[in-house]
Order: sequence, then structure tokens, then C-alpha cells
Amino acid sequence: MKNGIKGIRRVPAVAVTAGAVLTAGAFTAPAQAATLKTPTIAAKGGYVMNNGTGKSLFTKAADTRRSTGSTTKIMTARVVLAQPNLNLDSKVTVQKAYSDYIVDNDWASSARLIVGDKVTVRQLLYGLMLPSGCDAAYALADKFGSGSTRDARVKSFIGKMNSTAKSLGLTNTHFDSFDGIGKGANYSTPRDLTKLASNAMKYSTFRTVVKTKSTKQKVTTKSGGYRYMSWTNTNALLGSYSGTLGVKTGSGPEAKYCLVFAATRGGKTVIGTVLASSSVENRTADAKKLMDYGFKK
Repeated sequence: MKNGIKGIRRVPAVAVTAGAVLTAGAFTAPAQAATLKTPTIAAKGGYVMNNGTGKSLFTKAADTRRSTGSTTKIMTARVVLAQPNLNLDSKVTVQKAYSDYIVDNDWASSARLIVGDKVTVRQLLYGLMLPSGCDAAYALADKFGSGSTRDARVKSFIGKMNSTAKSLGLTNTHFDSFDGIGKGANYSTPRDLTKLASNAMKYSTFRTVVKTKSTKQKVTTKSGGYRYMSWTNTNALLGSYSGTLGVKTGSGPEAKYCLVFAATRGGKTVIGTVLASSSVENRTADAKKLMDYGFKK
């Protein structure tokens, strides 16, 4: 499927010298008429860049550290996808600890994984990124962390998240959880999250997952049968904004409403982040405004 909209062409601006008039008695063309107006967004922080060049197109408190909510899961996926000799079809048995975690955390969104089911790593990535499953995040941290206990493996995985952030030059980013439900030390900035997403988008599996609006996955049950898991993406841009590529929503009592977004039109890809917007609707509206602006810059 081709991204972008056909048939739209830019009309060249007509240069008018200072004081020039169109006809006798006509007004002078205002120089500011062609100026692109910087958008106003509800979010407390925002950033957009040209993904091809890395050029900043919009900034609003772009380097102010804020809670990230489930946009944290971009890093969760990034760490998994960078594992050496990764087998996306290897199976993980869903543990009771994963479902208990959902019950114990009020803000934990769920992929509704069922204890005893065997799900593939690929399926866990869909469960992580579409319904924003904290149970899927826990399963991946348990699978790809190192250690003899679950707590040790989770701690190891979060360590990998932080070392990856450091290697990517994300100097205003720190993780204390695998899903964004942290203990006060889970933060990033619009600029850092945008850079992280841009890097994650280099992985074909990540690109495929985050642009999926909904999916139905066949998983193996404890008894050896199978069931289907249906997941819908929480990103409202998919299907409502032409050229959308993803990426990830986030929310929380401290984070408010966040969205990392990307889209391609006319061969140009813009990617960005809004943090601490005021509602689900406003984070989507903010992202649309910033992408519209980015494509015109």
C-alpha cells in the first residue's frame, strides 16, 4: 500500500516587491500572508522532526522531563527486538504473576492473557503495543531478562532499557519499569521519545506491529487446544489520519495523556511526541496539528 495523497500540488508563492501594487489603488500584499502559523497544542510538551533528516520542526518544552505512561513500551519492544538470535516464534507460557500484576495495579491496561496459554514473542509484541498490555510487557521482561528469579530477570530487563537509552543518547530518559507504571523514576522528554521511536522504526517487526489497527491471534491453550485473542490498537490516528505509521499511546495519573506518532505523505515522514495532554481526544488532535504543521515545514 502506498502512503501519501495523490493529486495534491503546491501552488508557488508569488513574490511581491515592497510597495508593489497589483492595480492602481489596490492594496500592498502583506508580507506575512504566506507565513506558516505555529500550532497551539493542549499538551504541556511536544516535539516533531523530519524523520529523514532529523531536523526539528516543532518544539514545546521538548527537553522537559515528564512521566511517559505506556509510551515506555516503545523501549520494551526495542529491547526485545535487539536481542541476538531473536526467535519471534518462540513460545512463552503465561504465568499467574502476569495477571496478578494487572489486578494489583489500577492503571495497568491488559492484553487479557490467560494463565497457562502459550503465546509467541511476536504475539506478545502485538499484545504489548496494540491494547498496551502490561501483562504482555511483564511476560517479555521475564523472558528476556537474565537471572534465576523473576524479580532478578525483570530488574535485568529494565537495566537493558536504561543501557539502550544511554547508547541512543537519550540523556533525559530513565526507566524504572517495563511498562510505564513506575515508582516516580520513569521519565523522558518529547525529543528523547521521538528519537527512540525513530530508532525503533528501523525494525521491520516494530513497523508492522505499530501500524496494525487490529489483529486476531491464534494461541495455544494449557490443554493443547487453541483460542483466538483479538486486540485493537489504542492509537486513534490509525484510520483517521492519512499516512499514519503508528506509534504508541500512553496515559497515567501523572503522565496524563501521551502519544508518540508518525506518518508519511508525499515521500516525507514526520515523527513526534506529545506529553501531558489533557484528554484522549486532545492528544490525538495535538498530534494531527503537529503532523499537518510538520508536512508544511
